[in-house]
Amino acid sequence: MGVEVVSGGAVEAVAPAKEVSAKVEVEAGAAAVAVAKNMSFREESNRLGDLKDAERKALAELRAKVEEAIVEGKLFDDDSASVKVKAKVEPKKKEGKKKEGKKKKAEEKKEEAAADEKKPEVAAEEKKEDAVEAGEEKKEEEAKEEVAVAEPAEEKQEEAVAAEEKQEEAVAAEEKQEEAAEEKKEPEAEAAAEKEETAAVEAEKAAPVAAAVVDKDVALWGVPLLPSKGDEATDVVLLKFLRARDFKAGAAFDMLRRTLRWRREWKSLAATAADGDDDEGDALPEGACVLDGADREGHPVCYNALGVFADEGVYRSALGTDGGKKPARFLRWRVRAMERHVAELDFRPGGAASLLQVTDLRGSPGPARKDLRVAMKQVLDLFQDNYPELVARNILINVPFSYYAFTTVFFPFLTQRTKSKLVVARPSKVTETLLKYIPIEAIPVKYGGLKRDGDTEFAGEHDAEIAEVVVKANSTETIEIEAAEGDTTLTWDVTVLGWEVRYTEEFVPADEGAYTIVVSKGRKVGAGEEAVRNSFRAAEAGKVVITVENATRGRKRGLFRHKAKSALAKKC
Repeated sequence: MGVEVVSGGAVEAVAPAKEVSAKVEVEAGAAAVAVAKNMSFREESNRLGDLKDAERKALAELRAKVEEAIVEGKLFDDDSASVKVKAKVEPKKKEGKKKEGKKKKAEEKKEEAAADEKKPEVAAEEKKEDAVEAGEEKKEEEAKEEVAVAEPAEEKQEEAVAAEEKQEEAVAAEEKQEEAAEEKKEPEAEAAAEKEETAAVEAEKAAPVAAAVVDKDVALWGVPLLPSKGDEATDVVLLKFLRARDFKAGAAFDMLRRTLRWRREWKSLAATAADGDDDEGDALPEGACVLDGADREGHPVCYNALGVFADEGVYRSALGTDGGKKPARFLRWRVRAMERHVAELDFRPGGAASLLQVTDLRGSPGPARKDLRVAMKQVLDLFQDNYPELVARNILINVPFSYYAFTTVFFPFLTQRTKSKLVVARPSKVTETLLKYIPIEAIPVKYGGLKRDGDTEFAGEHDAEIAEVVVKANSTETIEIEAAEGDTTLTWDVTVLGWEVRYTEEFVPADEGAYTIVVSKGRKVGAGEEAVRNSFRAAEAGKVVITVENATRGRKRGLFRHKAKSALAKKC
């Protein structure tokens, strides 16, 4: 029989449906073109030898920043130390300003008193000058008048001086009282200040020691962050932050510090895969978010099924109004699941250090349910800020056309790198799209693949090879599975991408005179159906013939595997 081993075929770009308004068609078409371009995206290498010179320089700079911050115990600092210092210095400055203000007031009063004393003398001198200009004849009369005027002026001056002396005495008395009160307070204030300074010094002495003990062992996702420890996974983690910030070391360092602070404050991270069920019923609905298999490059595949939230009870439990606690519960669910999945990653150079996300929108509540939409937006923001570059690709499958109109609003909130990793597949293209990234034997049967839970028939790595048959438009192809001898049990898996074909199974004995046995009557298999699994015990030598009739205008790809087990436990 002529068959080919699957080596991975190209997948056509996903285009939107045609039965909607022209405006939405144009928007959806633009999104589809973007998806087609995004298909070429490939995860960057984590090996140092593959980095460009500018990237190596940025990594060295970030390593230096992290090393210095950890060694000095400043990795978690948020400028709080400088704020405390300012708070301590400001009271002292205020006290100094008060004393300076008092001194200035006393000096101003003295200057005013001295100016008042000089006023009569200045007036007398001015009058004498006028007398000289007026002539010698009026000197005597003016002198007499000046004497007459000067006498009462001198009396007034003496009275003013006496009044000023009284005011100075009163001011001096007030200052003495204030100084006495301050002298009483000073010992207490000085004692309190000394205690505060002593406590601050002790805290400063103790703080670096505590920081050194904790921060030198600080780790992220199980990887130590101190570069001098020599763990090769450290650079892989730092590269994720650099790529998320376009290899700007300063921005990547700030992002790393924010992530570490968030993880320290996020209490739900305490629940890991080893902790079992979450507290207070904080367990994800069954099937909502699970790891299942790996893609062609070894990345663990995470399947998210939003259809579970269509159930009203599950929806209320996850997102119903409960004093604002339910959205937080949804976030805890998703973060805990992400933590468990990240624990499965390999952060060594060349390892699978990111996930492949598959989000199934079949039966999901849709954009109309605001609570779910808001919660998903929160999850997206949270993951972009605190789990950088941990998703190699995000595939949305079973996408209804209403989603395309929704993405025109949702798309701007994604970073450019997140957009480059997004793939959208309509229901008729689910298996074909997933096959681009995941081997058919690792794709669950509900998505058109051959993987079944608890499968023992094809559990062995070399039990059966995957073969492919192409069925052209308006034509028929057959798949033959031979039984070389009698008393042999044949088992097979068959899937057709997109289905929409007529499918028949028969057993044809090797003896031309024997009758053909119908194993499965001919039937029309619709799009979206699971792969066919069947078996037949051949009493005599012969072959099972599987017929696939394609009446559509497009070609179909069929993928299958089989095994034969004779009574003597032989395999063909």
